[in-house]
Amino acid sequence: MSRLSVDKVVPQSRFHWPRALGILAVVTALGGCSIWGGETKPKPQDLGANVAVLGVRQAWTAKLGATSGTPLSIDVHASTATLASADGVVAAINTKTGTDLWRTNLKEPLGAGVGSDGSLTSIVSRNNELIVLDAGREQWRQRLNAPAYTAPLVAGGRIFVLTADRSVIAFDAKTGQRLWAQQRPGEPLVLRQSGVLVALGNTLVVGISGKLIGFNPDNGTTRWEVSVSNARGTNDVERLVELIGHVSRVGESVCVRAFQSVVGCVDASRGALSWAQKSHGAEGVDGDGKFVYATESNGTVSAWGRADGKRAWTTDKLQYRKLTAPLLLGRSVVVGDDAGWIYFLSREDGSLLNRLATDGSGISVAPVVAADTLVAVTRAGNVYGFRPD
Repeated sequence: MSRLSVDKVVPQSRFHWPRALGILAVVTALGGCSIWGGETKPKPQDLGANVAVLGVRQAWTAKLGATSGTPLSIDVHASTATLASADGVVAAINTKTGTDLWRTNLKEPLGAGVGSDGSLTSIVSRNNELIVLDAGREQWRQRLNAPAYTAPLVAGGRIFVLTADRSVIAFDAKTGQRLWAQQRPGEPLVLRQSGVLVALGNTLVVGISGKLIGFNPDNGTTRWEVSVSNARGTNDVERLVELIGHVSRVGESVCVRAFQSVVGCVDASRGALSWAQKSHGAEGVDGDGKFVYATESNGTVSAWGRADGKRAWTTDKLQYRKLTAPLLLGRSVVVGDDAGWIYFLSREDGSLLNRLATDGSGISVAPVVAADTLVAVTRAGNVYGFRPD
C-alpha cells in the first residue's frame, strides 16, 4: 500500500454515552458552568485601541453556510481549503482568490468533516453515513454503526474513520470496501468533539480515551500505545478523558491535549510519553520544534518547551474569552474567539501583535493557513481570507 501522509482536526463540547447499537445523548453540556461554578462569567479586559505591530489585511470573503453545533474542520492542500457547513454544503475554495473550485449541497446535516487528500473529500452525515466526493460528485457512501465527530482521514488510498463507540475503521478510497475495523474499550462517556486521527509516516495515530495509539494502516494491528492522561474521579463525568484534535507533529514528536487535563508529547519512534503537564483546556494544540502552544478554558494562552515540557510563558491578555485552538503563522500564534475576533500573539512571549474583526458570530474552528492566506470560518458561515501587508 502507498504510504500515509496528511493531517486533521477541531470544536464544540458535549458528551455522549456509547451503547452497543448506537449513542444515547446525555443532554448536559460541558460548558462554562463547569468552569465558573454557576457564577456569572467574568468580563474580558478591554484591550484598548489596536496597535498593529504585525500588518495583516483582509483579502477576500466567501459564504458557506452556518457551522454552529457541528464539529467541523478545514482541510488544506496547497492553496485549496476544503470545508463544509452544518447543513451539508461542501466546498473547495481557491485561497488565492476566495472563489469556489467546486461546491455541492448534500442537503442533509453533517456530523463530522472535512477530510481530503486533495482529490477525494470525505464527510460523515448525521445519519451516520460516510460520504466520499470527487470534485463535488458523490462516489459512494457507507453506513457506520455509530456517529463520528472526527473528520475522516483520507490517505494512502484509504479512508479512516474514528467513531464515537471508539471504533477505528478503514475503507478502500475508490470502492468503499471495508478493509478492517478495530474497537477499543474506554470510559462510558465520549465528547461530541473532534478527536485525534492523523498519519505519521506509515503509522495511523489515533486518540482513544486518554491513550494515543499507533496502528498499522494496512491491517489495523497495534504498533504502540501510550497513556497521555488517565481517568480520575468518582463518577462518569469526572472520569471523562479524551484526546482532542488538532495535534502538533515535528518529526517523531506528537503533542496533544487531553480534555481539561493535560498537554503532553509522545515520542512515536519509541511509543513512549515524553512529558505531560497539567492544563485545563478544551481545544487542541499547535507547535514547532521549540514550543508547544495551547489555549486554556479561561482564555489564557500558554507555551511549553517541546523537549522538556517546561512552561515558557503564559499570557492572560485574552482571559475570559472562549478561544479556538492556536495556529502558528510566521512569528505569531493565531487564535479566534467566540465574539468573532482573530488575535495575533507573539510566539516568543505572547504579546499582542494585532487583532482583526469578522462578522461577530464567533470563529467556529481553529484558523488554518493555505499558501500565503490565513483562512477563518465563522459560526454564521462566512469565510475570511487574510494576508500580510
